[in-house]
Amino acid sequence: MKIDHFNEKTLINGLKNGESLAYTQLVETYHNRLCNYANELISDTDLSEDIVQNVYIKIWKKRKNLKDDVDLKNYLYKSVYNGFIDYYRRNRPVFSLEKLHIDTLVAFVQEESENSVERLISQVKIEIENLPPKCKRSFVLSKQEGLSNIEIAEHLNISTKTVEGHITKAFSILRKTLDAKLNGVFLLLFGMDLKQKA
Repeated sequence: MKIDHFNEKTLINGLKNGESLAYTQLVETYHNRLCNYANELISDTDLSEDIVQNVYIKIWKKRKNLKDDVDLKNYLYKSVYNGFIDYYRRNRPVFSLEKLHIDTLVAFVQEESENSVERLISQVKIEIENLPPKCKRSFVLSKQEGLSNIEIAEHLNISTKTVEGHITKAFSILRKTLDAKLNGVFLLLFGMDLKQKA
C-alpha cells in the first residue's frame, strides 16, 4: 500500500489521536520494508523483527509528540537505524562504534534513500564474496562472526600469522575495489573504516 502525502498526514493525525486503525495501517504499510532494511544492516531475521517491533512500540508511546509535518517514512527508517546502532552498542563490543564513526553513519544514512542503501550494501557483500576463498573465510570469521585471530587459527587449523595475513590481504583488496561511498557502507556493516588498517 502506498501512502500519498494527504493520507500520510491523516495517518499521523490518527496516530496522535490514539486510533488503533491508524497503528494497524502503519504496521501493514511499512513492516516488510522496515524488516528488510533492518536485516540488511544486521543479517539476522529475528533481531530485525525485534528492532522493527521496538520502533512501533516507541512510536505508539510517543505518538502525541509526533509533528504534523513529520516525514513518516524517513522517521521510521532512521528509527530502525538507531535501533541497529543501539543493539551493536549493547551486544557487539567487537563492533565498537566510536562517536566519529556513528556521526559518519548518521550522515551517510541521511543522504541515502533506503533503496540506495540496500543496493550499496549488496555491492559490498558482492566484493566480499569475490575475495580469495581463504581471505574471505578469515575475514568473515573475524569481522562478521567476531572471532579473535587465535580462535580463527584454531577453527581453520592454521597459524595466527596466516590468519593475520589473510585478513590484511582482504582489507587491501577491498580498499581497491570499494569507492568512498561503499566505504561508508563497510563502516555501517562492520564498524570499521577501510581507510584505517585492519
